[in-house]
Amino acid sequence: MRPRRFLPSMKLLLAFDAVMRHGSITRAAQELDLTQSAVSRLILSLEKQLGKDLFQRTGRKLVPNTIAHRYQNDVARALDIVQRSSMGVVANPDGGTLSLAVLPTFASRWLGPRLAEFLKTRPGIAVNLSTRLQKFDFADEAFDAAILFGPSDWDEVHAVKLFDEKLTACAAPDYLRQFAVRGVQDLANHSLLHLESRPTAWRDWMGAQGDVDVDHQGMIVDQFSMMIQAAISGLGIALLPDYLAQIEISEGRLAPVLRQAVPVSGAYWLIWPEGRVQDQALAAFRDWICGQGGG
Repeated sequence: MRPRRFLPSMKLLLAFDAVMRHGSITRAAQELDLTQSAVSRLILSLEKQLGKDLFQRTGRKLVPNTIAHRYQNDVARALDIVQRSSMGVVANPDGGTLSLAVLPTFASRWLGPRLAEFLKTRPGIAVNLSTRLQKFDFADEAFDAAILFGPSDWDEVHAVKLFDEKLTACAAPDYLRQFAVRGVQDLANHSLLHLESRPTAWRDWMGAQGDVDVDHQGMIVDQFSMMIQAAISGLGIALLPDYLAQIEISEGRLAPVLRQAVPVSGAYWLIWPEGRVQDQALAAFRDWICGQGGG
């Protein structure tokens, strides 16, 4: 038996979640298609059921206290789990569902073109994708697994390496015809495009080219897709994972600079929490993606 006091109704939790997300009763009421007074009553009912105040009342405003912020972390995650599970029942009632967090450009340029093969061989499994750029705690996110980039320092999760990182510098063909690059030292005269999450990438690449580090200032972006577009537009030289660079090179949008596919530190990993070890959908996906080879 689950004590009723500690299982607020979905209506109460949705009202609480909306108020916390919007910071406004008015906007929460608009989202829930309720009146402001109805939302206020739902919040009062939740506080009464829990026996704890969640907000301070200042006029018509509700100001969340420390308890509310802590409670919201768990409530939001629980609602995400219920939503994802319900979507899986509707979209794929006969098979398993895998909720996967992925790097955005990796998802669109590497995983996406290959995923149809997996879904064809395992028609009973549905894969839901959401993008994440950085590490996160599975306790705070409703994901079954994630594909992320980094060193081999994943804590309290299971991890399998997919492939090591290899980087290729690229620029628009017209850019290179105008500004030739014959050696690493020439890069000091160019704008180098940087990825926000990989601040040492150019330094590592230059070292692997067998030359000393040179001044490498330039534009900073937060996704490889933006870096690719900036390079195509002639804004500088991009440093791309080789699996991305080869797509752009083969289609003539970019051309390589100096030695290609230079090994550097870091790798792509499939990671999953302890509680998902026996998940059949995850096991099937893990076996398939590990068989895809390197980038």
